[in-house]
Amino acid sequence: MGNYFILVIGVIYLIGAFIIPKWRRKKIKQNWKFFELLWFSICFICYVIYLEVQLHSFYFFIPSFFLLVFLFSYFKEKRRLINGLLFNVFLVVGMTYLGVLVVRTTNPLLVVMAGITGVFLLLSALIGLYALLVFLYWNAIVVLRKEGHSLANLLTLLLAIGLTIFLIFSYFSTTILPSWAMTLFGILPMLMFYFFAVFYNFLTISTIYQFNQPRYNQDFIIILGSGLIDGKTVPPLLGNRIDKAIQFYQAQKSATQMPPKLIMSGGKGDDEHLAEGAAMKAYALEKGIPEQDILVEANSKNTLENMKFSKEIIEKSSESSTYRAIFTTNNFHLFRAGLFAKMAHLNANGIGAKTAFYFLPNAFLREFIAIVVMRKRRHLIVCGIIVAAIIALTLFDYFFVGLV
Repeated sequence: MGNYFILVIGVIYLIGAFIIPKWRRKKIKQNWKFFELLWFSICFICYVIYLEVQLHSFYFFIPSFFLLVFLFSYFKEKRRLINGLLFNVFLVVGMTYLGVLVVRTTNPLLVVMAGITGVFLLLSALIGLYALLVFLYWNAIVVLRKEGHSLANLLTLLLAIGLTIFLIFSYFSTTILPSWAMTLFGILPMLMFYFFAVFYNFLTISTIYQFNQPRYNQDFIIILGSGLIDGKTVPPLLGNRIDKAIQFYQAQKSATQMPPKLIMSGGKGDDEHLAEGAAMKAYALEKGIPEQDILVEANSKNTLENMKFSKEIIEKSSESSTYRAIFTTNNFHLFRAGLFAKMAHLNANGIGAKTAFYFLPNAFLREFIAIVVMRKRRHLIVCGIIVAAIIALTLFDYFFVGLV
């Protein structure tokens, strides 16, 4: 009976894995990889539940509870940083549960998966930080070569240099520092661990937010502006945002014959010859978008103003008090833009335009720093508690342990 069930699950999974790409090719949004991952997850969960039933236990309700908590929070409000933490808590609980299940069942499939995971974690522990350093230095060289030597483009290089200094000092600190100083030096790794956890949660929800799939019933699409080349020309980064909006515009028009209005949002900077919104409109007109489907917001200076002023245009242009809107920006900026939409009381989620891979590490670091600044009071309190606790341990070590 057990082998029969496993065979049935395997056949059902293979049939679904074969059908999904063909099914998605007929859709306007062909994101078949997401559905392949979802299908694998569903089949794997069914298999795990079957193993639990065989053991006459129901521990799978524990990770299921944490998954439901995450899903409830996420679909209630996608634009919340805590969603990243909730998902990671679910992952930790889920991995712990699967580890216990491996020991209880010695199931071959779970043992193989646990072995692969264990090897990955071991390699990450042994060489992960050094591999990260190599990657950061390589990425810094590529970014500086292609994007210029601005401070914003130096973030991966500065992080790599900082981690290198930390590793070198950590290696020699045990021989040159007394015990109490070593305890005090623990402030730095503790703060690094805290901000790594915050960054990981941010990266998690930013990645999940990329899977946002708005329906083809939108009334407006807000395109967030950025700087212009020579103060007048749409750069590739901004062009990708507009192209993403046009792609959705054409898809909705094809599906419903009711295309949304495009709101080109961006004011005129001090070094620009015209407002970004005007340049963006010209770009969209060249792409064949009718002028009557384009609205221009030309007063904003930052993303929050993009959202606020676009909301005013929507409320003036909308025929009813209820409207449906989304926004487009580059994928690395997507989640923070969602936070600004929330701050502006604009009920809109985003869709992200692709960005060159080499640009993403530096861009995500920049976004993370901006997120930390947005919540600086919270982080200062946590950092203050960490510093105070370690200073207290240092004083204890110096006055009590050191005298023994």
